[in-house]
Amino acid sequence: MAYLYLSFLLVWFLSKSFLGEAQLNDQATLLAIKEELGGVAGWGDNQTDYCRWEGIRCGLNHSLVERLDLSRRMLRGNVPLISNLKALKELDLSYNNFNGRIPSAFGNLSELEYLDLSLNKFEGSIPVELGGLRNLRSLNLSNNFLVGEIPQELEMLAKLQDFQISSNRWNGSIPHWVGRLTNLRVFTAYENQLVGKIPDNLGLVSELVLLNLHSNQLDGSIPKSIFAMGKLEILVLTQNGLTGELPEEVGNCRGLSSVRIGNNKLVGTIPRTIGNDTSLTYFEADNNNLSGEIVSEFALCTNLTLLNLAYNGFTGIIPPEIGRLMNFQELILSGNSLSGDIPRSILGCKNLNKLDLSENQFNGTIPNKICNMTRLQYLLLDQNSFKGEIPHEIGNCVKLLHLQLGNNFFTGSIPPEIGRIRNLQIALNLSFNRLHGQLPSELGKLDKLVSLDVSSNQLTGNIPPAFKGMLSLIEVNFSNNFLTGPIPTFVPFQKSPDSSFQANKGLCGEPLSFTCANSDPADYHHTVSYRIILAVIGSGLAVFVSVSVVVVLFMMRERQEKAARSVEIEDEETSDQPTIIAGTVFVENLRQAVDLDAVVKATLKDSNKINNGTFSTSYKAVMPSGLILSVKKLKSMDRTIVHHQNKMIRELERLSKLCHDNLVHPIGFVIYEDVALLLHHYLPNGTLAQLLHESSQQSEYQPDWPRRLSIAIGVAEGLAFLHHVAVIHLDISSSNVLLDADFKPLVGEIEISKLLDPSKGTASISAVAGSFGYIPPEYAYTMQVTAPGNVYSYGVVLLEILTTRFPVDEDFGEGVDLVKWVHGARARGETPEQILDARLSTVSFGWRREMLAALKVALLCTDTTPAKRPKMKKVVEMLQEIRQN
Repeated sequence: MAYLYLSFLLVWFLSKSFLGEAQLNDQATLLAIKEELGGVAGWGDNQTDYCRWEGIRCGLNHSLVERLDLSRRMLRGNVPLISNLKALKELDLSYNNFNGRIPSAFGNLSELEYLDLSLNKFEGSIPVELGGLRNLRSLNLSNNFLVGEIPQELEMLAKLQDFQISSNRWNGSIPHWVGRLTNLRVFTAYENQLVGKIPDNLGLVSELVLLNLHSNQLDGSIPKSIFAMGKLEILVLTQNGLTGELPEEVGNCRGLSSVRIGNNKLVGTIPRTIGNDTSLTYFEADNNNLSGEIVSEFALCTNLTLLNLAYNGFTGIIPPEIGRLMNFQELILSGNSLSGDIPRSILGCKNLNKLDLSENQFNGTIPNKICNMTRLQYLLLDQNSFKGEIPHEIGNCVKLLHLQLGNNFFTGSIPPEIGRIRNLQIALNLSFNRLHGQLPSELGKLDKLVSLDVSSNQLTGNIPPAFKGMLSLIEVNFSNNFLTGPIPTFVPFQKSPDSSFQANKGLCGEPLSFTCANSDPADYHHTVSYRIILAVIGSGLAVFVSVSVVVVLFMMRERQEKAARSVEIEDEETSDQPTIIAGTVFVENLRQAVDLDAVVKATLKDSNKINNGTFSTSYKAVMPSGLILSVKKLKSMDRTIVHHQNKMIRELERLSKLCHDNLVHPIGFVIYEDVALLLHHYLPNGTLAQLLHESSQQSEYQPDWPRRLSIAIGVAEGLAFLHHVAVIHLDISSSNVLLDADFKPLVGEIEISKLLDPSKGTASISAVAGSFGYIPPEYAYTMQVTAPGNVYSYGVVLLEILTTRFPVDEDFGEGVDLVKWVHGARARGETPEQILDARLSTVSFGWRREMLAALKVALLCTDTTPAKRPKMKKVVEMLQEIRQN
């Protein structure tokens, strides 16, 4: 017995001794890591308890380090020292600047369960030693510069549940052993150079939930095995070379919410078993060779939000059962051979914001009640055989951003009610129809419209002078009609090519080569004698003097009455303030300081307005507590949000917890009637647009390149983070970059994408147009807001910072924006230095060198080919190198 007791004491003593030594080793290792990385924020010195350091978690009783989280710290340096933390179970080094090869010593971390090295600069191949991590459950190597094939040794990771290797430079094929990982739930390998077939055993023995292989060079068919267990929820295979049919087994997955198989070479019909997938919200199969009819079973997917079958070979009609889909937001069927009429049942889809039936063979009429779809923003019916008159009720579609009715057989006149669609922004196209009569002067009220095309009709009369009210107009086409009279003197008209007005025998004036004969009595019948003119002027002066006296007296009396009424109005506003339906403040320590009634009251006064954006208007609201807020009143999509309050609250709460210094975070919301208000901290220095185009024009302006470069980097970091968490921004512009008291930039309008986008930021979003001048060129034909599109918009902002010029400026010339002006410098014989703001570039050689380097980044970002643009993470790296060097 004594012997056993002594043995127990000896084991206990040795274990305690070993633990103490291991703890000392961990502490020494952490201090060495801190020194190697040039300091780690939140890590103390020798005297502090390392288990309390930021990003570190120890085991029970403060023993050994089990979790090390150094993510999102922009660190660089060598990391093999980490392999000395023998008890490590979780290692997260994501979103840093670590480079070189992945240390093979990581394979010695035998307890490791979670390894995330994503969003770094690691290069070379995966070390085969990682195959020794038998306890590993999650491996994320995405967004690096890794090359080669996926090593066979990783087959030993039998417990792997989450395997992510996306956005690298892998080649070769997907190994067959991936299909033998029985615990695999998530597999992403998108944006690589993988070839060959998808393994036919993938998903056969695992509970595969998410499979994302888009943007590779895969071929062969979609294997039935991925649907075998019925667990799949998200399938993304776009932009490959896949052939064959979509398997009927797709109907096994009742929880399937997103199917993206566009841009492949798929054939056959859509299986009717798709109706079994009752959770389906997103189905995208555009740009394939699919055929047959659109199956009515889609109507059984009651949660369906988006259906995109564009550019296939579908025939027949739109199944009327589609009208049952109350959550429908986008129906995209362009580029097929569909015929018939627009089903009247679809008018019941109250949430539909995009209806794209262009490039088909539809031959019916536009329903008079088309605007029953009250949230419709895109109506694209061009290149069909629609007939009849354009219904006057079209003017009730007040939220339309884009109306395409060209290349049809429409007759009658242009409804003047179109002038009521004040949100119409992207285009109004009525070309190549059989429209007659005069151009309605009411169209001049479309002050946001960018493109107007009424060419190739039978229109008569003159171009109304009221068209000068189209203040945003860039492109016009009045050609091939019977228009007469002088072209109104209006810059967008005079700067248009003469082809925009040709084949109208009666038109004259710029930009046409022949002028109007103003003095010809045959054309003008208002010639009067010189004496009559003098008499009229004399009488007019007498009347003018008399009226002026009366007006002055009236204005004095009116001013007195107005002052008295203002007090009454103030009281009425208070008593008539709308009732708050819902509202809360997410930040605990601000709840006492925020008065929701005061928030609403502030947004009822135009004097509190501080900014007017594409999707919202911002107000300054001073709380009774003294706290100052910025309150955003949402436009156009407000009813959608109001009727989905739970979704809105969840998204806003999540966004309020996004940890990044360069994002504007919502701190609360208010809903009243059909209005949604979002609350933010007030930022005193306004927007980047104001800094560039207002403050820089002041006489006291001081050159500020270092500040501008810092702002450019901050905006890039904010966008890179958004892309990392799969959020695509809908409206990147200098007006949506806000500046705090220290001029730190914060990207705003983040929450709009999450509240609008049915696919949570990872798919097609066409409910939005963005700000003119920042929209990427591919948007005109894809209507998809993408990460490369965000990079383009950021490039425009960077060009603004470098040139202090607006994205759209008449000085650039006809049809030229800032991007075209900059890219065309060489053709004009200008040097890069001539593009830059001379007030900055001439201050010092160092500034000029940095600005020229940043200009190269901006040119890369604004490449016309989306695939050639760098990712935002790479943009951050390039700009940081400019500042460091």
